[in-house]
Amino acid sequence: MEVKKLSFQDTLAIGLMLFSLFFGAGNLIFPPALGQAAGDNVWVAILGFLTTGVGLPLLGVLAIGLSGSNDAGDLAKRVHPLFATALMVSTYLTIGPLFAIPRTGAVSYEVGVKPFVAGTMGSDGLSLLIYSVIFFAVTCWLALNPSKIVDRVGKILTPALLIMLVFLVGQAFINPMGDLLAPLGEYQSHAFAKGFQEGYLTMDTLASIVFAIIVVNAIKSKGVRNAKEIAKVCTGSGLIAAFFLGAIYVSLAYLGAASVGTIGQAENGGIILSKAANIYYGSAGNLILGLAIIFACLTTSIGLVSACATFFTRFFPRLTYQNLVYILSIFSLVISNVGLTQLIAFSVPVLIGIYPLVIVLIFLVFLDPLFGGRTEVYRYSMLLTAVVSLVDGLKAANISLGFVTKSFSSYLPLFDISLGWLIPAVAGAVLGYIISLLFSGSSEVSPEQLR
Repeated sequence: MEVKKLSFQDTLAIGLMLFSLFFGAGNLIFPPALGQAAGDNVWVAILGFLTTGVGLPLLGVLAIGLSGSNDAGDLAKRVHPLFATALMVSTYLTIGPLFAIPRTGAVSYEVGVKPFVAGTMGSDGLSLLIYSVIFFAVTCWLALNPSKIVDRVGKILTPALLIMLVFLVGQAFINPMGDLLAPLGEYQSHAFAKGFQEGYLTMDTLASIVFAIIVVNAIKSKGVRNAKEIAKVCTGSGLIAAFFLGAIYVSLAYLGAASVGTIGQAENGGIILSKAANIYYGSAGNLILGLAIIFACLTTSIGLVSACATFFTRFFPRLTYQNLVYILSIFSLVISNVGLTQLIAFSVPVLIGIYPLVIVLIFLVFLDPLFGGRTEVYRYSMLLTAVVSLVDGLKAANISLGFVTKSFSSYLPLFDISLGWLIPAVAGAVLGYIISLLFSGSSEVSPEQLR
């Protein structure tokens, strides 16, 4: 039987679809902030950011595509079914009501509304509250009544936002706001590692294990059934999405790095984008960029609320989809009012705790043929990774476990730069492989066990 193959045009279309899934207005705030702090170390820092903000999401998509799994839950079952449930729930909570959904409201307010209302209501908190009530009311209404208008608006606004960004970063390269200054904080000595950690904030690696099945289904809808061809198209489309994401992140990081002399150190990337738009294009620049980001955040918010409501119906059968949409919208409204800067700060410890688990799982899937899919390799590697990442996350939240934290800091390589999980992950995999050889009860994971 002849193997169905897709043309480059089809692969390009799927790649652009994947890019649009990853490309959220919220992600735009992190590279400028990184650039400001990294200064003349921006190129080293952005390389670390691209590793976790672009490279790992690409690998996440490929892990699903190459493994033939239905979703990330199938991958996580290689560790244990309970772990799979915990990982999926924590992932949906993170890219949903705890951080990503509230962030859509906070970012759109910071860039699209605050420049026009600052000081007019006497309190920034009051204007944020009024805006977020309207924003999440619209989100709730459209999530309850899904229609093609959301997709159509998204298809119009994503290109519009990209065009605005091209004009903005184009000016940053042609007429830089200033010179690159000395780096601050950890960017002075650990620019790559700090950029690597900042890439967690995009949450795209977590999202990749959710989005991947959308890509696989899109490929299958074109009539492709051969596993190798699916993997090939996943790779090609993933590289296309990665190229565009990388180009945007690098450009915005440079914009931020060159902005300090003109606008000073800003609290977050939303302020940097807003002030840069005003400097280059005046109030019209703020208006156009603001509207594009507001609507782009709105479509993202609607999609995330709908996806999370659908997911959690399996755990709360007594709650209807409509009930969960109301709950998620109200909860996200409350969380968004802590403000963008605080929201980012709260998310860091959680992401430092979760991200290593997803990263190690993805790499184990790629290395699966080398150890024959032995369950022990997955379990021991993930166990040691979980121990270190938990302590690391607590440390990021300024919570010390006393002797444990001090011991890790003193004796565990890379722990002080939030990469202490690397060596334990490898050691756990080796230990698991040895144990699997010593005990006859060990077994490989079959495709049937994953279903």
